[in-house]
Amino acid sequence: QVQLVGSGGGLVQAGGSLRLTCLASGTIFTIDAFGWYRQAPGKQRELVATISSGSGENTNYADSVKGRFTIARDNAKNTVYLQMNSLKPGDTAVYYCHLLPDATNVWGQGTQVTVSS
Repeated sequence: QVQLVGSGGGLVQAGGSLRLTCLASGTIFTIDAFGWYRQAPGKQRELVATISSGSGENTNYADSVKGRFTIARDNAKNTVYLQMNSLKPGDTAVYYCHLLPDATNVWGQGTQVTVSS
C-alpha cells in the first residue's frame, strides 16, 4: 500500500521561504512521478509542480509559481521536495503531494502553508 506523508508547512512572512517534504513508502520510488498540488479556502485544488520518474529531469510548474518554486527528488530517501521562495499571501493553501498519474488517487495528508503580508 502506497503512502505519502507531507510535512514542512508553516507560517511565514511574505518574501520568505519554506521547503515542503513528501516521504513515500510502499512503492518502487524511482519509477514513480509525483506532483505537488494546493487548495486554498473556497477554491479548487490546483497543480503546483510535477517531476518525472527516475532522475526527475523533467519538471513542470504552474505559471503562478515559475521562478519561485522548485520541485526535486532524492531517490535514496524516497522523498520529493518543494522549495518555495519569495512566498506571497496568494500562496496560502493546503499543499498536497500526489503520486502520478491522477488515476492512482494516492495523496499525502496535506500540509498548511500560510503567508502573511
